[in-house]
Amino acid sequence: MKAGLLTLAALSAVAVAQPAHNHRHRHAKKDVAYVTDVEYVTATAQGPVVYVDGNGNPISTSYPAAAAPTVAAAAYSAPAPVAPAPSPETSAYVAPSSAAAPPPPAYTAPAASSAPAYSAPASSSAAAPATSSEASSTGHGITYSPYKGDGNCKSADEVTKDFGGINGYGIVRIYGTDCNQVPNVLSAATAKGMKVFAGIYNINNVAAEAQLIIDAAKSNWGAIDTVSVGNEGVNSGQYTVDQVAGAVSSAKSILSGAGYSGPVVTVDTFVAIIANPGLCNVGDYVAANCHAFFDSSKTADEAGAFVLSQVQRVSAACGGKKTVITESGWPSAGSANGAAVPSPANQQTAVSSIKSAFSSNIFLFTAYNDYWKKDNAGTFGAEHHYGILGDCPSG
Repeated sequence: MKAGLLTLAALSAVAVAQPAHNHRHRHAKKDVAYVTDVEYVTATAQGPVVYVDGNGNPISTSYPAAAAPTVAAAAYSAPAPVAPAPSPETSAYVAPSSAAAPPPPAYTAPAASSAPAYSAPASSSAAAPATSSEASSTGHGITYSPYKGDGNCKSADEVTKDFGGINGYGIVRIYGTDCNQVPNVLSAATAKGMKVFAGIYNINNVAAEAQLIIDAAKSNWGAIDTVSVGNEGVNSGQYTVDQVAGAVSSAKSILSGAGYSGPVVTVDTFVAIIANPGLCNVGDYVAANCHAFFDSSKTADEAGAFVLSQVQRVSAACGGKKTVITESGWPSAGSANGAAVPSPANQQTAVSSIKSAFSSNIFLFTAYNDYWKKDNAGTFGAEHHYGILGDCPSG
C-alpha cells in the first residue's frame, strides 16, 4: 500500500519600481514566486496470517505489526528572491513611481535616479548633514510641477498664479530644469518666503542642468535648500548605484564651484534604498519617496504611521543617517488598492495623518492635480488626482 504526502511552500519576492506617476512617479507590481516540494512516503504493510486445521478450516488469524514507513523526501530550499525584498512589514507595498516632469516640449527626461535620505521627525536623533540649510528647518514641504494639462510649459505668470494658492509650506520641491521652471519657481516661491528644493532630472545631462540652476540662482544660494540629482533611477532599473553616485559627484563639484554649499542628494523609493544600501552614501542626506496608498493593506488614517515606520527602516539601513521623505501623498480619485481607497475625504485624512507624524523633513505630494500625467496598470487610475489643493488656479 502506498500513500502520497504533498507539501506546498510559497515565497514572494518584491520587484520594485515605485509605477511611475509619470511625474516621474512610478509604482511597480511585485512578482511572486511559488515553489512546490513533493514528498513521497511509502509504507509497506504485512498481510494477516491465517491458521487452519487439517481440513482447511480457519482456526485463528494473527495481524503482525506494520513495518515503519520509509520516507524519501526532497529537502526544501527557498528560491532566491526575484529582487532584494524588504522586510515582511512592507510585503504588500508596491512602490509608487516618484514624481517627475513630463517629457516637455524639447525635453526628454529619462527615468529619475535616486539616493537614500531620511530626515526623521523631531524624535529622530540622526545627525544633520554638515552642509547649509536643509528641508528640516522649514517645516512641511510640498511638490509642484509647472505643466499644463496638455503637457506644455506654464509661463512665469501662470506659475506665480499657482503659488498664490500654496500657503503654509516652507519649501517647494521641483523635479527638473525644463520650461524655465527654476527661475520661475524661485521668483514665485521666494515672494512667499519659501525655499526651493531644486532638481536635476536627467543624470546624463548634469552639467547643462546644473548650469541652469546656477544661472537662475544668480549667486543667491540662500533660496536653494537642496539640489537633487535624479529621481528613482535605481528603483526603475534605469541606472546603477554607481551611475547615480557619479552624477551626484559631478553635480556637487559644478555647483560648489559656483558658490553653492548646500546639500546635494539623489532621490529613490524607500524600497530601493533598503535593497541598495550603497545609495545611503551617495548624497549629503538620504532622500526617499514613500506612498502608503501603494500598500494595499493600509487605510488613509494609517498613512502617517506607515511612512514614519519606513523612514525609520531607511535610516536604520543607512546607519542612522538623516532621511527626508521627498514624496508622500494620497489620491482623491481613482480605483481602490485593497484597503487603500482614493476619495477626497480619505485624501484629507491621509494628509492630516502624515502631517501629524512629521513636523518636518517631508514633502507632500503634490500641490495640484496633474492632468498631463498618464496612468498605467500600477497607478489605479489615480495619477491625475494627487493634488492636495485641487486644480491649478492657472488652469
